[in-house]
Amino acid sequence: MARPFRAAFVGAAAVTVFGAVTGREKAQWAAKPLLMPLLAADVVANGGYLHRTDRAVLLGALAAATVGDVLLIDPDDDRRLIAGASSFAVMQTGYSWLWFRRGGRPRASVVAPRVAAWLGAAVLMRCKAPTVAVPLTAYGATLGTAATLASDPDLARDAKNIAGLNIPNADPRSRLGLGALLFTLSDGLIVLRRVFARGEKSRRVTEGMILGTYAAAQYLLADPRAHR
Repeated sequence: MARPFRAAFVGAAAVTVFGAVTGREKAQWAAKPLLMPLLAADVVANGGYLHRTDRAVLLGALAAATVGDVLLIDPDDDRRLIAGASSFAVMQTGYSWLWFRRGGRPRASVVAPRVAAWLGAAVLMRCKAPTVAVPLTAYGATLGTAATLASDPDLARDAKNIAGLNIPNADPRSRLGLGALLFTLSDGLIVLRRVFARGEKSRRVTEGMILGTYAAAQYLLADPRAHR
C-alpha cells in the first residue's frame, strides 16, 4: 500500500540534513517543521485500526516532537536546547506509555547498559556543560525508560533478541528497539557535539548525523503498524 506521507517525510528529512551540514538554515526552517506532521498524517491515514486512545497518545507525542524540532533548529542556544529537551521528554513519555500498554516491561539485561550510558552522559555533562546538565540528565531518564521498554522481547515475540535488542524482521513491532537505539545515538551525539565539537565544520557534520539518526528513529517509532 502506498504511503505518500512517509515518502514525503524521507524527502523532508533529506533536506533537513542537507541544510544542517551545509549551514543553510532556511532549508531547515522549511523542511524540519514538516517532519513530525507528515508522520502524524500517516498515522491518521493508516492508523484507523488503532485504539482511539493509542492514536491520540501517538499523535500527541508527535506534536510534542514538532515543538522540539523547531526549538532545536538552533542547537547552540542553551535555552532552546533545554526547552527542546522538555518537549522531547513529553514525547518519550508518550512512547513509553504506548509500549507499556502493549506489554513492554524493563528487563535487567536491557536496563543495565542503558543505565550505564545514562550515568556516563550525566557525569560528562556535569563536568563539561554544567549549565545544561540537570535538565538534559532528567530528559535522559525519559529516553532510557522508553528505550528499555521498546527493547522488551515481549513486544515482538517472533524476533530474535541479541544483547538486549530485538532484531528487526517483517513485524514492525520488532523495529521499535532499533528505533529507540537510533534515538539514543542521536541524543548521545547531541551531548558530544555540545561538549567536544568546536570547529564550524565539525559542528555541522555532527548536526547532520544527529538529524539523520533522529529521522530514522522516528520513521521506525511512529509507524502505526508497530502500535497495533
